[in-house]
Amino acid sequence: MSASIDQVPTIALRDDGQIPQLGFGVFQIPPADTVEATTVALQAGYRHIDTAAAYRNEAEVGQAIHASGLDRGDVFVTTKCFNDHHGYEQAKHACKESLDRLETGYIDLYLIHWPVPSQDKFVDTWKAFVELQQEGLVRSIGVSNFQPAHLHRIIEETGVTPSVNQIELHPRFQQAGLRREHEDLGIVTEAWSPLAQGAVLDDPEITDIAKAHDKTPGQVVLRWHVQLGNVVFPKSVTPERIEENFDLFDFHLTEEEMGRIEALDAGDRTGPDPDTFVRP
Repeated sequence: MSASIDQVPTIALRDDGQIPQLGFGVFQIPPADTVEATTVALQAGYRHIDTAAAYRNEAEVGQAIHASGLDRGDVFVTTKCFNDHHGYEQAKHACKESLDRLETGYIDLYLIHWPVPSQDKFVDTWKAFVELQQEGLVRSIGVSNFQPAHLHRIIEETGVTPSVNQIELHPRFQQAGLRREHEDLGIVTEAWSPLAQGAVLDDPEITDIAKAHDKTPGQVVLRWHVQLGNVVFPKSVTPERIEENFDLFDFHLTEEEMGRIEALDAGDRTGPDPDTFVRP
């Protein structure tokens, strides 16, 4: 049974926007493959595309959206300001460059990609984001890879709370404390690397749950994210896998199954440490 577009839940953002809970991520998809992969995703029913300036494929995402024939308002586009463009003026310039590449008229959600505390410019960057939203260039603003101290600082210094924090999150790195912080602040949690780069797919607990539902381990993990309330973006360049990852809405994990996956948390981060990361 294939999912339909209207089965994908939306989550209300604190600034009155609505974000589709399931999106398509284009991280590490080469520009040459991005138009085709994004086109397949849009045809499968995805209406949320997550890109970034650092991925170097914003233009190709925009091309796929334009070629799809879909109305601009039907596709939710997220992109991100990278570490080289922290600072007030730099961030405003970076946003306009992203818009030029995307050619979408506006950005639905704009994120500070990493806090880069060693530069100590993320507060000024956030001030620019607030103005970009006021100017209508972006609809919603948020952050990515921010720790609680980073979140509290931008809120205290600007009075504006991010709508979203996109963080590494998967069964082996569940970040329960940070998710509780998000809930207290009214911030939506987005999960990147939701499958731990495939590392969780051979786990016996997950494969056993998958067999019980006649689903793949990947579908089970993505369904776990959805039931937790995370916004999640699987990524693939394989058409069959892109469609498979969208097919999450005809089954439900039991409380017992959710608990079995929760028990897999080992604190295993696969990506960089947000407190120290500057560039690859």
